[in-house]
Amino acid sequence: MNPEGKKLLNIVVLGFAFMFMFTAFQTCGNIEQTVLISFNSTTFHGTGYTSMAIIYGVFSASNLIAPSVITVIGPQLSMFISGLLYSAYIAMFIYPFTWSFYTASVLVGIGAAVLWTAQGNVLATNSSETTIGRNSGIFWALLQFSLFFGNLYIYCAWRGHDHITDKDHVTESLLQAESNDSSASYSSAQSGLCSQALDAFVKSCKLFITKEMLLLSTCIAYTVDFYSGVYGTSIGAMTRFGKDAKSLIGLSGICIGAGEILGGGVFGMLNKYIRFGRNPVVLLGLVTHFLAFFLIFLNIAQDAPVAPEAGTDLQAFITPSVGVALFCSFLLGLGDSCFNTQLLSIIGFMFKDNSAPAFAVFKFIQSITAAIAFFYSNYFLLHWQLLILVLFGFSGTITFFGAEWIAEKNRRNSDYDSI
Repeated sequence: MNPEGKKLLNIVVLGFAFMFMFTAFQTCGNIEQTVLISFNSTTFHGTGYTSMAIIYGVFSASNLIAPSVITVIGPQLSMFISGLLYSAYIAMFIYPFTWSFYTASVLVGIGAAVLWTAQGNVLATNSSETTIGRNSGIFWALLQFSLFFGNLYIYCAWRGHDHITDKDHVTESLLQAESNDSSASYSSAQSGLCSQALDAFVKSCKLFITKEMLLLSTCIAYTVDFYSGVYGTSIGAMTRFGKDAKSLIGLSGICIGAGEILGGGVFGMLNKYIRFGRNPVVLLGLVTHFLAFFLIFLNIAQDAPVAPEAGTDLQAFITPSVGVALFCSFLLGLGDSCFNTQLLSIIGFMFKDNSAPAFAVFKFIQSITAAIAFFYSNYFLLHWQLLILVLFGFSGTITFFGAEWIAEKNRRNSDYDSI
């Protein structure tokens, strides 16, 4: 097999590995608020929103040391150990205690920082300027297949349930999928590991304040997981959707996955045929999300994200429609794939020589804003959350255009210098 074929195979293996790992975790994030508010116990008082806020808060802080960890032990072992931490978090749902649940949230936050920084390093080292867009799309599409399997189970298991039983807590924990690592090679020298680790940390700090990363930061901050942790919970809380409202959380996850896979596949495989660079794809993502937000505003009750276990009987501005709710799920997934594939592509291109520190900064920004978002999701009504997303989405798109202009300028200068 030629070198280019081996690199493509590495990306495919990486995508399948993450698909297996996140079959459990993404499904968990989609349903845990709904599950936990129904858990009646004198020993447990946690919430899914708080857990996700802890995860992403620790995730953001841990990104500062993630490049150093990868320098010392390599990306493959880093991803394997991180996968074990993800499995431990899911296992907490067998019988959760508040202290163990939040401790596991801290550990998975650390693991997530190392996992995603290693993923970015492997993606960049197995891509070139011409293949980074394709490889980002392929990886993203394979990863999002994880939304199908777990959410299909949730839809079937919860269909007809108007409340969550103890059995559902246990079966959620059994959704664990095997963790895996990629077969991509890592070529860092094994001598002077402490010096290399310190150098990786310093590079991360320096990259954080570069003009390019500052421009991308608003767009990165926008890509929080509203569609999984908050929107799924809101659908499940709508009693006007009938007794199958809880099972619709799983069906919503499947629709989100369909949008993610479609976007990742199309923008990955057709990347080289898209004119005017990455900007049209990001603009499509913004328009798609704005349409979804408008329909959600009309269709979902404002108190749905913070409704009690019994749900909400309030109505928004139209008669609640399951079809509209699931169509919005698809739009959220499609728009999310537009933003994330292009962010992976532009960061892999602009910071190819410092991929691990660059992706650590990317995940630092993304995770700290996600932590803030999940924290205020405990208190903010739906219309306020949608307003915040609209403001960040618009400003993030504008700043992405600026970063893409710089990337295109650098590419042209590089082509000119090589003549």
